[in-house]
Amino acid sequence: MKILANLFDRFDHLDTSMNRWLVTYSIPILRVSMGLVFLGFGFLKFFPGISPIEVLATKTTTVLTLGQLRGHGAMDLVATLECIIGVCFITGRFLRVGVWLMGAQMLGAMSPLVLYPAELFPGPLHAPTLAAQYIIKDIILIAAGLIIASTWTGARIVSEPKSMKSTLFKRIPGVYGPDPVFKPTPSTPARTRQA
Repeated sequence: MKILANLFDRFDHLDTSMNRWLVTYSIPILRVSMGLVFLGFGFLKFFPGISPIEVLATKTTTVLTLGQLRGHGAMDLVATLECIIGVCFITGRFLRVGVWLMGAQMLGAMSPLVLYPAELFPGPLHAPTLAAQYIIKDIILIAAGLIIASTWTGARIVSEPKSMKSTLFKRIPGVYGPDPVFKPTPSTPARTRQA
């Protein structure tokens, strides 16, 4: 029994150390990863016939620009926008600009769900096509973008390590919903501090 308790204590120490590492590095890793995704997918759009979403993106951009951009000109706009977002995220420079551009790009990227629902959800069960799934996964990018946006003024995650034993069977306040004890004020935003 003592051996199990010793193993659990060692694992608990490892778990707490991992948490501290995640608090320090997870947001920069998320930011750079998102930048690489935007830069990579944006770069592909410069080359006709390579992007799997090219036809739909071109058609959507043409509609959203009221016909001012058509064909590969529409794709060049999307490609340039995504590459700029990628560079802003990777470098961390002009991050506010990158997040605002991402917000505009995401509105455009999600708009086919409203503009072309019959094309994206055909058939009797309205199952999403591969293109629809490609668009729907952008919800994750939006959520990640919100996390990045929350840090653009220097806010950071604060490490408040708790042992695994003390949290194993209970919810941690503020993680699964609002913390009933902690009341954020304008000078102390929810569980963040200025770097």
